[in-house]
Amino acid sequence: MKILNNKAKQFLTLIVKLAIIGLAFYFVKNQLAEKPLNLDILKESLNGKYAYLYIFIILLLTFLNRFIEILKWRNLIQVIEKISVWESTKQVLSAITLGIFTPNGIGEYAGKVLFYKKEEAGKVVLLNMICNGVQVIYAISFGLIGVFYINHLHNFMPDVYFLYLFLILAAAVFIILSVKNIQIKGFSLQSIFKYIGEIPKKIHRKNLILAFFRYFVLMNQYFFLYKLFDVEIPYFVLIGVVSAVYLLASSLPNFQIIDFALKGSVAIFLFGLFGVNEWVIAIVATLIWMLNLVIPISIGSLFVLFYKPNKTIEAK
Repeated sequence: MKILNNKAKQFLTLIVKLAIIGLAFYFVKNQLAEKPLNLDILKESLNGKYAYLYIFIILLLTFLNRFIEILKWRNLIQVIEKISVWESTKQVLSAITLGIFTPNGIGEYAGKVLFYKKEEAGKVVLLNMICNGVQVIYAISFGLIGVFYINHLHNFMPDVYFLYLFLILAAAVFIILSVKNIQIKGFSLQSIFKYIGEIPKKIHRKNLILAFFRYFVLMNQYFFLYKLFDVEIPYFVLIGVVSAVYLLASSLPNFQIIDFALKGSVAIFLFGLFGVNEWVIAIVATLIWMLNLVIPISIGSLFVLFYKPNKTIEAK
């Protein structure tokens, strides 16, 4: 009976996720259908005065986005063993590739575990949680600021909703701090906090700094893409919208392989408040998806293809 209940929950969760993704696609389709694609948008963007400078900056930021993630992982995994930048690159890109077809990239955890001994699996998972967790904290913090700022400008959400949001966040934090036996991916919060406390502070500091720079790089990647398409919105307003999009879209369950649809639908709604062309929003969302996911996965696929199991695991 318990197995059937678990299967039912998994099936229900999958249905909810597919429904959210389906609605996102439907919203994007309806918005774009009202305004046919004008190929002049693409031509004008490439013929702009600073087009090639913007393209260079976008490609540089694309590289930095993943390179900082590689440095983050190399910094954290030294708790177990010191690895080179090249080895960290293989592990990060392979994990992204393995996580692409799983909800919210859960497969990424298993991807990194493959590179270590079986007895180190728990520590690798916890380190990956720390690596991603700090990034989530920045996304929530700056995303809330962005939502407040955009709502102040356009009042797209009733103020009472913000009160509900803060009450939910406060309740979540209270529960997390009060109930130490909550299990996350097989670990109790007490054991997680204890393990985090045992990691040297200099590693935590470096992780926080690198995570901030990665978030900064991602936000500016969006900014220069919109500049490429000649969207004239003040810097802090545009960054505020992007941070709000990133928070709202990332808080919903999805699959990374079609992440652009979810972020695109939220972006069309928020950027629509500022009169930005829907096709420009859709193109930017797609380009971000291609630059930050498709390219790393293409490289990561090669690492997965030539992956050789850890000798200790293979022997067992």
